[in-house]
Amino acid sequence: MIIKRKRELQPEVYTSSLNDIMFFLLLFFLIVSTLVNPSVIQLMLPKASANIQQMSKQTINLSITSDLHYYLNDKPITLDQIQPAIQQMVANTADATIILRADRSIQLQDLVTILDIGRKLHVKMILATQKE
Repeated sequence: MIIKRKRELQPEVYTSSLNDIMFFLLLFFLIVSTLVNPSVIQLMLPKASANIQQMSKQTINLSITSDLHYYLNDKPITLDQIQPAIQQMVANTADATIILRADRSIQLQDLVTILDIGRKLHVKMILATQKE
Protein backbone atom coordinates (compact mmCIF):
# COMPACT_ATOMS: atom_id res chain seq x y z
CA MET A 1 0.00 0.00 0.00
CA ILE A 2 1.38 3.35 -1.10
CA ILE A 3 0.55 6.36 1.01
CA LYS A 4 0.42 9.65 -0.86
CA ARG A 5 0.44 13.06 0.63
CA LYS A 6 -2.66 15.09 0.12
CA ARG A 7 -0.72 18.34 -0.40
CA GLU A 8 2.60 18.78 -2.08
CA LEU A 9 5.00 21.30 -0.66
CA GLN A 10 5.19 24.53 -2.58
CA PRO A 11 8.37 26.61 -2.41
CA GLU A 12 7.77 30.00 -0.80
CA VAL A 13 9.77 33.19 -0.71
CA TYR A 14 9.13 35.45 2.24
CA THR A 15 9.29 39.05 1.08
CA SER A 16 7.98 40.79 4.15
CA SER A 17 11.46 42.07 5.12
CA LEU A 18 12.22 43.15 1.56
CA ASN A 19 10.11 46.27 2.01
CA ASP A 20 12.18 47.33 5.00
CA ILE A 21 15.44 46.74 3.17
CA MET A 22 14.31 48.78 0.16
CA PHE A 23 13.13 51.60 2.40
CA PHE A 24 16.50 51.79 4.18
CA LEU A 25 18.38 51.72 0.88
CA LEU A 26 16.23 54.52 -0.49
CA LEU A 27 16.74 56.55 2.67
CA PHE A 28 20.50 55.95 2.58
CA PHE A 29 20.82 57.09 -1.05
CA LEU A 30 18.69 60.17 -0.45
CA ILE A 31 20.86 61.24 2.47
CA VAL A 32 24.10 60.56 0.62
CA SER A 33 22.96 62.40 -2.51
CA THR A 34 22.30 65.57 -0.51
CA LEU A 35 25.82 65.50 0.92
CA VAL A 36 27.45 65.38 -2.51
CA ASN A 37 27.46 68.77 -4.22
CA PRO A 38 28.76 68.26 -7.74
CA SER A 39 28.45 70.92 -10.32
CA VAL A 40 25.87 69.79 -12.84
CA ILE A 41 27.33 71.79 -15.70
CA GLN A 42 29.28 69.39 -17.89
CA LEU A 43 32.61 70.85 -18.98
CA MET A 44 35.77 69.48 -20.54
CA LEU A 45 38.36 70.94 -18.15
CA PRO A 46 41.97 71.44 -19.21
CA LYS A 47 44.48 68.92 -17.89
CA ALA A 48 47.28 69.60 -15.42
CA SER A 49 49.87 67.42 -13.74
CA ALA A 50 49.10 68.62 -10.19
CA ASN A 51 45.66 69.28 -8.78
CA ILE A 52 46.40 70.21 -5.15
CA GLN A 53 45.19 73.58 -3.86
CA GLN A 54 44.06 74.83 -0.47
CA MET A 55 40.52 76.20 -0.51
CA SER A 56 39.40 79.24 1.45
CA LYS A 57 36.30 79.46 3.60
CA GLN A 58 34.01 80.96 0.96
CA THR A 59 34.21 79.62 -2.57
CA ILE A 60 32.27 80.87 -5.56
CA ASN A 61 31.93 78.64 -8.62
CA LEU A 62 32.08 80.39 -11.99
CA SER A 63 31.58 78.10 -14.99
CA ILE A 64 32.02 78.93 -18.66
CA THR A 65 30.66 76.48 -21.23
CA SER A 66 32.04 75.97 -24.72
CA ASP A 67 29.27 78.15 -26.22
CA LEU A 68 30.10 81.00 -23.74
CA HIS A 69 27.22 80.56 -21.32
CA TYR A 70 28.23 81.75 -17.86
CA TYR A 71 27.03 80.19 -14.59
CA LEU A 72 27.67 81.70 -11.16
CA ASN A 73 27.13 78.99 -8.51
CA ASP A 74 25.20 76.95 -11.12
CA LYS A 75 22.82 79.84 -11.93
CA PRO A 76 22.89 81.32 -15.46
CA ILE A 77 24.28 84.84 -15.69
CA THR A 78 25.37 87.18 -18.47
CA LEU A 79 28.87 88.54 -18.89
CA ASP A 80 27.74 92.07 -17.92
CA GLN A 81 26.21 90.82 -14.66
CA ILE A 82 29.28 88.88 -13.47
CA GLN A 83 31.22 91.79 -11.96
CA PRO A 84 28.35 93.28 -9.89
CA ALA A 85 27.24 89.83 -8.72
CA ILE A 86 30.73 88.84 -7.58
CA GLN A 87 31.24 92.23 -5.96
CA GLN A 88 28.04 91.76 -3.99
CA MET A 89 29.02 88.21 -2.94
CA VAL A 90 32.49 89.16 -1.68
CA ALA A 91 31.49 92.48 -0.08
CA ASN A 92 31.28 91.02 3.44
CA THR A 93 34.10 88.49 3.10
CA ALA A 94 37.81 89.20 3.02
CA ASP A 95 38.84 85.65 2.17
CA ALA A 96 36.80 84.69 -0.90
CA THR A 97 38.01 82.50 -3.73
CA ILE A 98 36.48 82.04 -7.16
CA ILE A 99 36.87 78.60 -8.70
CA LEU A 100 36.87 79.19 -12.44
CA ARG A 101 35.67 76.15 -14.37
CA ALA A 102 36.21 76.97 -18.03
CA ASP A 103 35.75 74.58 -20.93
CA ARG A 104 39.05 73.88 -22.66
CA SER A 105 37.68 74.83 -26.07
CA ILE A 106 36.96 78.51 -25.27
CA GLN A 107 39.15 81.29 -26.62
CA LEU A 108 41.92 82.62 -24.43
CA GLN A 109 40.52 86.16 -24.58
CA ASP A 110 37.24 85.02 -23.00
CA LEU A 111 39.19 83.53 -20.10
CA VAL A 112 41.36 86.64 -19.72
CA THR A 113 38.23 88.80 -19.59
CA ILE A 114 36.97 86.86 -16.57
CA LEU A 115 40.40 86.89 -14.92
CA ASP A 116 40.52 90.66 -15.39
CA ILE A 117 37.19 91.01 -13.56
CA GLY A 118 38.70 89.09 -10.64
CA ARG A 119 41.80 91.32 -10.69
CA LYS A 120 39.65 94.46 -10.56
CA LEU A 121 37.75 93.12 -7.56
CA HIS A 122 40.94 91.87 -5.81
CA VAL A 123 39.56 88.33 -5.56
CA LYS A 124 41.69 85.20 -5.66
CA MET A 125 40.79 83.05 -8.69
CA ILE A 126 41.67 79.41 -9.19
CA LEU A 127 41.42 77.72 -12.58
CA ALA A 128 39.96 74.23 -12.17
CA THR A 129 41.70 71.48 -14.14
CA GLN A 130 41.44 67.74 -14.62
CA LYS A 131 44.14 65.45 -13.37
CA GLU A 132 45.98 63.64 -16.17
